[in-house]
Amino acid sequence: MTFKSKTMRPDLFQSPDYYLLDELLSDEHKMVRDAARAWVKKEVSPIIEDFAQRAEFPHQIVKGLGEIGGFGPYIPVEYGGAGLDQISYGLIMQEIERGDSGVRSTSSVQSSLVMYPIWKYGNEEQRMKYLPKLATGEFIGCFGLTEPDYGSNPGGMVTNFKDMGDHYLLNGAKMWISNAPFADIAVVWAKNEEGRIHGLIVERGMEGFSTPETHNKWSLRASATGELIFDNVKVPKENLLPNKSGLGAPLGCLDSARYGIAWGAIGAAMDCYDTALRYSKERIQFDKPIGATQLQQKKLAEMITEITKAQLLTWRLGVLRNDGKATTAQISMAKRNNVDMALTIARDARQMLGGMGITGEYSIMRHMMNLESVVTYEGTHDIHLLITGMDVTGFPAFK
Repeated sequence: MTFKSKTMRPDLFQSPDYYLLDELLSDEHKMVRDAARAWVKKEVSPIIEDFAQRAEFPHQIVKGLGEIGGFGPYIPVEYGGAGLDQISYGLIMQEIERGDSGVRSTSSVQSSLVMYPIWKYGNEEQRMKYLPKLATGEFIGCFGLTEPDYGSNPGGMVTNFKDMGDHYLLNGAKMWISNAPFADIAVVWAKNEEGRIHGLIVERGMEGFSTPETHNKWSLRASATGELIFDNVKVPKENLLPNKSGLGAPLGCLDSARYGIAWGAIGAAMDCYDTALRYSKERIQFDKPIGATQLQQKKLAEMITEITKAQLLTWRLGVLRNDGKATTAQISMAKRNNVDMALTIARDARQMLGGMGITGEYSIMRHMMNLESVVTYEGTHDIHLLITGMDVTGFPAFK
């Protein structure tokens, strides 16, 4: 069934490019980005406000996400991916989050937290079994790392598995898991009997595996969030990811996801800026457009400056990722900076629209609420500051 918003205006979005960054992109980059942008305008913008109001995930967009490369675009073609580079991946995330952070979350999780570990840490049989179906959206996956008592300190996890001879026995729980309520598979991180962290592929339907949904969210309302419960789940031994273990394995996935978020947050900021700019030219107060006043121009000038800085930051980070040179700390800097930037722009844009800014007729308040989750997940704002601090001083300040 297709839903049409009663409130959403036509998607008139025009992407800002103040420093002519398009000149740094290849023709393929621009083609990939423009295809994603056109799809968001056609398939996401007209329905997303209604789905967010009802706190429902729009399942009808899954196939389209696969078609535009929203699921593992950098995965090699032999495994069903598009074989694109890291800048293309970033641009797709930017365009999807311009539509909605919750939709981008679904894409990010599938790409960087499910497909990436299977590709990098799995064996050939696992890659061929899961990646092609994940790439099209026939399978949806989720990533089980965060636990009720262990968020910023994932190494303290208590979820564990025991070797029972012909299978593993998995017990524990994960929470705040995007895609969990309808995921077909979960890449779950758990400790073995020696306390070593490993990744396991858990499939829906395994006895003792349940995924209760998290309700009453004020943020990411168009994204499905839930828990993962493991009560003596028998996991076949061939479902263990064999090629990497230890905390560095899930953290490697988070590097990829955080990189995508750094791009995605720019999309949300762009949408808020574009909405506020257009409104400032249309809204008349004291016999002139509010965009002709100094304070509103100050807000807009600061917005486009910060967006431009973030664009340059992520483009350079994408070049480093393509060259295999980007560090975890560099990715942390971009994720923290860009999400903080987007939140500030969303708040300023909301003020520019006055009372209209809180309604579903405009996207700004939805972006603002979504970004309150984005600033927390995949490493909180403060944790990323400490990662940068440790990188420049050499002193870890986490404890």
